[in-house]
Amino acid sequence: MSEWAAKRFWTGSAVVAMQDGFRVELDGRGVKTPAKAQLILPTRAMADAVALEWDAQEGRIDPMSMPVTRSANAAIDKVRIQHAEVADMLAAYGDTDLVCYRAAHPQGLADRQAQAWDPVLDWAADALAARLTALQGVVHSPQPAQALASLSDRVHALDAFQLAAFHDLVSISGSLLLGFAAAMDWREAEEIWHLSRIDERWQEEQWGSDDEATAHAEIKRNAFLHAKRFFDLSA
Repeated sequence: MSEWAAKRFWTGSAVVAMQDGFRVELDGRGVKTPAKAQLILPTRAMADAVALEWDAQEGRIDPMSMPVTRSANAAIDKVRIQHAEVADMLAAYGDTDLVCYRAAHPQGLADRQAQAWDPVLDWAADALAARLTALQGVVHSPQPAQALASLSDRVHALDAFQLAAFHDLVSISGSLLLGFAAAMDWREAEEIWHLSRIDERWQEEQWGSDDEATAHAEIKRNAFLHAKRFFDLSA
């Protein structure tokens, strides 16, 4: 059965406990991913969320209205089969982390970055055993190897569903540390999203906002908040 059938073909859904997780069934038939794998979900909460998305479909199926289902598909069809590669890619953000690269001027921006991002570095040193160093300018300088190794171990320890969510938390924010901060509930996801936008908000204050840029930022914000929700549903 193809997940992306053009029109609704079932009358009701159910969540069934399996030995290795939870399956969503449509009229007794298990949902499959686009790659034809069984859509077995790690938690009842995630399975319930997927079932609700399928139940909400009327007439033609709209995949864009099913974010939890799409993220679960990505976890199974993509992340699970290349887990190590995805984890390596995300761990690499630590060596060029957004919150480490600071402006030398103007002083107002430098002060704002320090106020917003220094607490992130302090938190990571304590919670993640990874003390990264703040740098001025854009020239790369390697971060401490021990800290990067600690961060990498934590990324590789995530399962496929957590890693799928974590991919978006990191890539959208541009920061491995902010990704962990969101995943580990250091602060509210909305606040962490704003911490990733210090430079952009400064530019808006100096030069005004752009409608297209604002709309694009809102799309990214919604994706970041969804990634946090999906991470929470994975546990």
